[in-house]
Formats: sequence, structure tokens, C-alpha cells
Amino acid sequence: MVETIASAGLPVDEKLEIKKSRFSPEGKNCGKRISIVTGIHGDELEGQYVCYEVARRIKEHPEYLTGTVDIYPAMNPLGIDSITRGIPAFDLDMNRIFPGSRDGAMTEYLAAEIIRELMGSDLCVDIHASNIYLTELPQIRINELNEKELVPLAKEANVDFVWVHGASTVLESTLAYSLNSRGVPTLVVEMGVGMRITRSIGDQLVEGIFNLMKKLDIWSGETMPVREPIVSSDSDEVLFLNAARSGIFVKEAEHNTYLKKGDSVGKVIDPLTGTILEDVVSPEDGLLFTIREYPVVDEGSLMARILKIQERQGE
Repeated sequence: MVETIASAGLPVDEKLEIKKSRFSPEGKNCGKRISIVTGIHGDELEGQYVCYEVARRIKEHPEYLTGTVDIYPAMNPLGIDSITRGIPAFDLDMNRIFPGSRDGAMTEYLAAEIIRELMGSDLCVDIHASNIYLTELPQIRINELNEKELVPLAKEANVDFVWVHGASTVLESTLAYSLNSRGVPTLVVEMGVGMRITRSIGDQLVEGIFNLMKKLDIWSGETMPVREPIVSSDSDEVLFLNAARSGIFVKEAEHNTYLKKGDSVGKVIDPLTGTILEDVVSPEDGLLFTIREYPVVDEGSLMARILKIQERQGE
């Protein structure tokens, strides 16, 4: 069942509508409820495939559904339509205006309606991709204030890495912070790359979502075993590799690989003179979980993130 959860008038007799698709036994809101949210940033499209695949599998075996699944593929529909990160014409990052206000401007009103709509969920999965510059290993980022409650859930989501920290993705103005502070457990997923769909990554998260649904008694069908993620709650374990020179970055390592200290991550080159401006190497042994895809870099541009950790047996 498709419903409009919030709408606002636009110029030229148009209307902005945020919609959800609800799946529940016999069309009734029963049992526990999971909300799958994506499209807050219009240039992050990995979640579109996840929403499709979750809905497809539920429709294929509706007899296994024992609770309620709400799917919200486009919380920022104007951004999705125009492949714009923020809300077009407002120059706003939607994930910086929560919890909003029903008496505020249009964007604040929509944010408030989204919060109102998601209240009562037993779990919310907020799916993001990286931007066009970086590829991210499937990971869940958790505010350190919610570590005790959310880490056990994150371990069931079939991601490779759980990062507990206090950076911008979990600031007070985000959807996840607003929901967690109101008693709705919310996991923030970061994966893939902007403006693309990576099916293998999407399929990995879909298996995790069905596993979470099974744990919450929302799904009675068979689920796949999930991988055990690395959990890091020490900000000093994450190394940021930033460009020392402007130029063209040519990567020499792929994400989700273990590097030894001194291994090459890539090079910053000068196409005009044919010279190497910077050899980018791993400063420690660790897991490369972020790698730059967009080749043009300025001084200070992020090229990679490495988690300081020894390679696990069997990897």
C-alpha cells in the first residue's frame, strides 16, 4: 500500500510529495515495525536498489511477513529527481534540519512530518551512500551516546565495519540523532559511491535487513548467515590520508583490502610534466575502508581512510 506521508505546494501548481510503501500481513499494521529510509541526499542512489529488492522479496513470499515493513525510498524527492545532494532551490542539506518544526518553513515542516511518521518504529535503517568522490565499505556509523543499544543491532546487519564516533553523520541535526534521542533505534548505513548503484553491496545490506527483521519477529522466512563486522570505538584507530599536493590521484589499492605499513594506496601525479607529486602509502597496518574514486585532488582532499587493525585469519 502506497501512502503520501507529507506534501507541500510548489510553484506552477506542482506539489512535493514524500511517499512510503507499507507491507504488513493482510494489509494491517500489526506486530513490530521496521522503517527503511533512504534518499535524504538526492545524489545517493545505492538505497534505491535496496528498497526495490526488499519490496520484491516480501511480495515474492508474503506468507513469511509477520510484522510491518515501511519503505521510504525518497525522503528528498526533488533531490532524487535532479540528482542534487540537498533540497534544490533551498540550498539546504536535508540531514541538517531535523527534527524540524511544523510551524516553520516548508523544509522544516517536511522534516517534522518525517519525524512524526517514523515515531513508533521498532527499528529504523537510514541508508546513505558516499558522495561521487569516495567509495565506502558497507558500514554502520553510530553516535557514541547510543553505542550500548545500537552496536548489537548493527552486528546483525551484515556490514563489514561498525564505526562508533561523534562525527558529522551523527550530529544533533540529523534524522538518526533526532530519532535515537526520541527512543527510535536508528542505524546509519554508509556504503558504495554517489550517483551509482552497486548491486553486490546492495544485496549484502538486503540480507542484513532480512536478518534484522527475523530477529525482530517481522519475518519468519529463512535468512542468510551474516558476516561479523569489525567494531571500532576508538577514533585514534581511523587514519585519514589527505593529499599534500594538488594533482590527479591514481589509486593502486581497492577498498576492503588489508594493507601493510608502507603499501601503496595510490599516487598524485602531474599530467603536464609526467612526474609523481606524491606517493600515497599506508602509514600503518590496517583495513582500507574508504578510497577516492574521483581523480582530481586539491591539497587537503581526502584520498583514503584506513582502520588500524591486524588482518584477521581467513580474510
